[in-house]
Amino acid sequence: MRSDRLLATLLLLQSHGRLPAPEIARRLEVSRRTVSRDVEALSAAGVPVYCERGRNGGVALLEGYRTDVTGMTDEELRALVALGSSADGGALGSSLASASRKLLAALPDARREGVDRARRRLLVEHQGRRRAPEDLPALPALDAALVADERVRLQYATGDAAHATWRTVDPYGLVSKAGTWYLVAAHRGRPKMYRVSRVRAVAATGTPARRPDERDLAEVWTELRERLETPTAEVEVRLLVDPAWAPTLRRVHLAVLAGPWRTEGVAPDGREILVAPFRSLVGARAGLLGYGEAVEILEPAALREEMADAAARVVAMYMRSTLPESFVPD
Repeated sequence: MRSDRLLATLLLLQSHGRLPAPEIARRLEVSRRTVSRDVEALSAAGVPVYCERGRNGGVALLEGYRTDVTGMTDEELRALVALGSSADGGALGSSLASASRKLLAALPDARREGVDRARRRLLVEHQGRRRAPEDLPALPALDAALVADERVRLQYATGDAAHATWRTVDPYGLVSKAGTWYLVAAHRGRPKMYRVSRVRAVAATGTPARRPDERDLAEVWTELRERLETPTAEVEVRLLVDPAWAPTLRRVHLAVLAGPWRTEGVAPDGREILVAPFRSLVGARAGLLGYGEAVEILEPAALREEMADAAARVVAMYMRSTLPESFVPD
């Protein structure tokens, strides 16, 4: 769209004073001829822009002319360019991506690098069922750690607040999925997702993040999401189990496990903490739901949410005052 390209050209000139036309064309991904036409359009609109010939020439903006757009803070700029990093695009996905690239190109070099680096640590995914707004007191501290690219310690509640534990993680970034926020981070060398609303506290370590690989946030998020959503993908499930049911659980589900159970101790309320590598997410969901309150899923967070939704649907079904007429026996 020409309007956003003209704005990007104006911001470039405001930030740099003078730029060669080939450099403007490279940054905005257009031809030199397009740059010439855009300069003519800006001039006709009253913007004091002009061309200088010669070795040190280029497109220049009259000194002292400014707009208010670059008065935005780095946080505001990051929020805008993050919209162009949408994982699923949305209706305006291509336009947002194009606009964010042009906005970044228009920034001075000193600001562009920091904003772009921080922008790569944030991902927005619009698809999915939107939930009620969450309380996210830990979000600013997590965001600060990402900007600084530092390792952090989290106090994370995998079940309820009574079971919050500390762990040290190396963040890849933050993901907003249909309004629900997740931290994607490596724990003991393995990428995992943590629901931000369950982070009770964040402690800075002052040491650089040491991720196990050089993949970016989008790649790791896609892997984690597919691992949960693909029926054939192996999934490790962390559970709180009523000790009276633990032997039955081990025996019945041995056939659908991809490996042996692990015991991680006993929770304050006496329930056993077990870890089981199920052969599939479908097997874990179908098998564990029938145990009711005897088994509580702690991780992964997405499976816990699915179980809560499934349980709510079952409760709603049985809370109906009457059966559908077609099912009432004669």
